[in-house]
Amino acid sequence: MSRIASAFSPGHTALIAYVTVGYPSTEATLKAVPLLADSGCDIVELGIPFSDPLADGATIQRASFHALQNGVTPQLCLDLASELKHKVSTPLVFMTYSNPVFHYGLKEFCRACTRSGVDGLIIPDLPPEEATDLEAATRSHDLDLIYLLAPTSTEERIRLVAEKSRGFIYLVSVTGVTGARDKLPKDLAAFVARVRELASQPLCVGFGISTPQQARQVARIADGVIVGSRIIQLMEVEDNLLSVNNFIRDLRVALDESS
Repeated sequence: MSRIASAFSPGHTALIAYVTVGYPSTEATLKAVPLLADSGCDIVELGIPFSDPLADGATIQRASFHALQNGVTPQLCLDLASELKHKVSTPLVFMTYSNPVFHYGLKEFCRACTRSGVDGLIIPDLPPEEATDLEAATRSHDLDLIYLLAPTSTEERIRLVAEKSRGFIYLVSVTGVTGARDKLPKDLAAFVARVRELASQPLCVGFGISTPQQARQVARIADGVIVGSRIIQLMEVEDNLLSVNNFIRDLRVALDESS
């Protein structure tokens, strides 16, 4: 069992946090990730900034733009991950896009991820039909390649992702991009149930979760909750990360109360 898969256990809803590497600074990333782990996160996603982040909403797009302006590169992200692996035992996952990975070189990137202590990859713009080479590279370097499903996914697509995704399956709560939202879609439970019938992996819901109340709702139907944009927003306004700490602890309490 991989380190990512071992983060899921019966009666425990996994909390997965996302941060953009290098935003608002590399120092902030190095401070935030240990704090997230200590506050109750089970997995941390490290976003490698990219100039055309198609799956991301305004908050993470802005964070990626500023991180790129700050000189953040995939190599710097690998270097920071290597530093973080000595500070946290929480599994680390890179969330990025296919262009930086292919530009770095598939085998070389996967080898570097393993050396840096990264446990898995999420690449929203790489469908499983086009990921044969990357799948082979991730398997040879003991990385979990995690695929996404949207509410519009067909039964055929769900079966394909259920066959290939490792670690967990990332369920996109809405058709669209990331970003904090006021409420969850009414058909979310039906979507999760539809995937549950065909997949054995843990199911984690992301895109739009921004409050403990929403996290509690998701915990009733899924194995994990993914939160990103709200964390980025809190990191933008406070250097000491106190509000991030409080937010994550409130999420953890909400999830534990729902278990």
